[in-house]
Amino acid sequence: MSAAFELEGTVKEIFDLQTFPSGFSKREFVIETADDRYPQSIKFETVKDRTSLLDSLSKGDKVRVSFDIRGNEFKGRYYVNLNAWKVGKAGEGSGSAGPAGPAASQGEPGASSLDASFDNEPDDSDEIPF
Repeated sequence: MSAAFELEGTVKEIFDLQTFPSGFSKREFVIETADDRYPQSIKFETVKDRTSLLDSLSKGDKVRVSFDIRGNEFKGRYYVNLNAWKVGKAGEGSGSAGPAGPAASQGEPGASSLDASFDNEPDDSDEIPF
């Protein structure tokens, strides 16, 4: 069973729909988070019928994205995708859409488990142990 995560940010980019010869389609978008001193630009993808989730969005919209982390291997190379399955404008009563990452239920609103354990400040624990 995979964990689901949520993240809030501002839409920075919405890319065109990509359709492949196999019939598979996807659409990517980028949101920028402002949780830190250093904003992060994070790319998500929607696949198949979920590509329509982006039709009502525009650059600059504040959104909440519910997503899963997907990984695969192809010809000895490894890929990670953030697969968005729900996208809604932030503050529009989007509520909880299912299981959230461990940090989403504690701490700051919009926090995901990805940023809950990440400490970007250098300290003694950053030393290499050898």
